[in-house]
Amino acid sequence: MTTTPKVALVTGATQGLGLALVEGLASRLGPTDTVYLTGRDVDRVTAAVDAVPGGGARVRAEVLDVSDPGAADKLAVRLKERHGGVDVVFNNAVMRVGPDHDPRAIVDTYVETNNFGTTRMLRAFAPLLRDDGRFLVVASSLGTLHYLAPVLHHHFDGLTSLEDVDKEVAAWRDLVKDGSDRATAWPGFINIPSKIAQVSAVRAMAHERREDDLARGILVAAVCPGMMNTPTSALWWDVSTAPTPAEAAVPLLDLALEPFAPDAYGQLIRYGKVLPWAP
Repeated sequence: MTTTPKVALVTGATQGLGLALVEGLASRLGPTDTVYLTGRDVDRVTAAVDAVPGGGARVRAEVLDVSDPGAADKLAVRLKERHGGVDVVFNNAVMRVGPDHDPRAIVDTYVETNNFGTTRMLRAFAPLLRDDGRFLVVASSLGTLHYLAPVLHHHFDGLTSLEDVDKEVAAWRDLVKDGSDRATAWPGFINIPSKIAQVSAVRAMAHERREDDLARGILVAAVCPGMMNTPTSALWWDVSTAPTPAEAAVPLLDLALEPFAPDAYGQLIRYGKVLPWAP
């Protein structure tokens, strides 16, 4: 009896949580399996692959800038030609912001990576998921309606297509760019609407695919790794006692590689438990 080699892919994987996810996948999968480590810069991607400990699955480098409108589709075509499909996708690429950033100056690039990058990856790679596949969007516990004023809930609640999510994100982005969001109930911390929109995208994709995915054991979900001890987090909070990226990766890897959990489908998961979408 033979088993088809597994194929996994991680975006934003040259450092931090993304790199920890690649290393964890490589150590848990077998020598016939392949893990793709992706990032925007070819030199950083190559260096990261070279630094991954040996043993386990083969780790391969691919350049992928999720903010490039055509990049995800092009890579999906290549992987389909090579492997026929994929088994695990971690959508982890993110543009990080610090307290000194002016949201109006960075929101275009921020949304292209964090939000449109997410919907591009969902469109490109969800159709390639094989039976028992996993597509996990790395988001945050901030990505629930609890952190959004009730008057704004309709922007991201109940959306049933990625196109609808993209339209709402674009409208919010434009408010931030001209500063008019400051005269409304929108949070000043742009990470909050962005993470809510990421989870909304997962929920919209799950709405479209639920029946077939559940029958095939495919999990599409958002995941929160919790607070981590990283230089970016340290700009905002005291993370001196927070888990390392490698430690934070463990429950995410468990969700990706352990038996299918139907209750997690289309949900935001933190430490193996569903976080309520609505207050």
